[in-house]
Formats: sequence, structure tokens, C-alpha cells
Amino acid sequence: MSKKIILFILFIILVFIAMGVYFLVHQYFNPGRWLKISAWMRDPQAHPEWSVTAGQRCGDAPFLIPTDGLIGYLWADSFRPGHHHQGIDIFAGTPAGQTRVLVAYDGFLTRLPDWKSSLIIRIPHDPLQPDRQIWTYYTHLADGEGNSLISAEYPPGTQEVFVKAGTLLGYQGDYSGDPDNPVGVHLHFSIVKDDGSGHFLNELKIANTLDPSPYFLLSVNARDFRGDFPSCTSVP
Repeated sequence: MSKKIILFILFIILVFIAMGVYFLVHQYFNPGRWLKISAWMRDPQAHPEWSVTAGQRCGDAPFLIPTDGLIGYLWADSFRPGHHHQGIDIFAGTPAGQTRVLVAYDGFLTRLPDWKSSLIIRIPHDPLQPDRQIWTYYTHLADGEGNSLISAEYPPGTQEVFVKAGTLLGYQGDYSGDPDNPVGVHLHFSIVKDDGSGHFLNELKIANTLDPSPYFLLSVNARDFRGDFPSCTSVP
């Protein structure tokens, strides 16, 4: 085989590799959306059309939007190989402690004794599948130093307190668990499966969570969504 043919074959292989890398980056990492999230965090007032509103209901969706801001990261987003985001992240574009977080759907609230920034709400009857129980999980309700921004009505150790949709839970924060590495101010919200024995599964695994799209009537599944940011017009 001549040197020219070998070089041509290598060239074709490199082209296919480059196309594959390009596809993977745009399919799973969506750099354009990430750049726009950064722009929102710098100046949210410049793009009000990108935001959703706390207490808003999209059509006849079961769940209310739990907070104001930009739905930046979606369910099944990939931040690194082998990892997929278990919920949605809504960024206020404000300092910690200013933007309200509301209950999305009626249920029974628990805050474990060591939870600084997290709450979980048991919904005995899934509105989309009433024969099963689900849980809604809210986190990052503390500032970067770990000072809780959860309402004083729900201290650590709270168990099974009934809360109605629209009830104030607290405020968005930027607590990551490491004071030296705060995250941007936002709410992380996920829908967690029940283990069949009345307990919630480990929220850190996407297999233990549900796609929130049909609960909000918003397209918030990264595998399907192709717009800029979800809004009530982006019905799945």
C-alpha cells in the first residue's frame, strides 16, 4: 500500500473521530447552553425571557414551579463521563438568601438531623401514577458557609410535617458541603423513587430518580430538549 493511500486513510479516520467528538460534546455537554448560564448569572435582568416564576403552573401540570430563575441544568445532563444529573437546577441570579423556594406539590416534609441545606417531601400518591409513592427533594438551601436558609418552621429532625403546594420552604443558597468550594446560587430539585418499603432511594443515582418533565409539563430532560432554556412553552 502506498504512502499516499495510508495518509488518506488516516485522514478519513481523523475526520470521523473529530465528528464523533463534536457530536458527543454537543449532544451531552451542550456548551452553548452552559455559556448562556454563565451570562445569566452575570446579568439575569438582560434575559427575563429565559426565567420561570415561583408558584407558576404550566397548563394543568401537577407541580408548581418551586422557585424563580433560569432552569439551567436539566435531568440527565452530563457534567463528566459516566455521570448524569439527577434533577433540575434553577438559578436565581441573586445572592444567597433572597430567592424563595416553594413546595411544588402537597406532601409530608422531612429534614434529617444532619441536613443543613436539604429537605425531602413524601408524596403518598404520585399524581401521574397514584398507586406509587414518590419523594421531592430540595437542596442548596444554605449559604456557602453552611448557614441554613431553610424556614425556621422546619428545623433539623423534622419528620412528616404536612405542607401544601406553594408553602415557603426557605431560600436559594450556594452550599456545596465544602465552604471552600461554593456552587452558584440555585435550587436543585429532583423527584426520587420510593424503595417499596416507604423510604426514599439514594438521590445521587439518576436511576433512582424520575424525569421531572411530565410533572411540570416542561421539557427538562437533557436527552430530548434542544432549545435554549425550558419555559412553559417547551412542552415535552
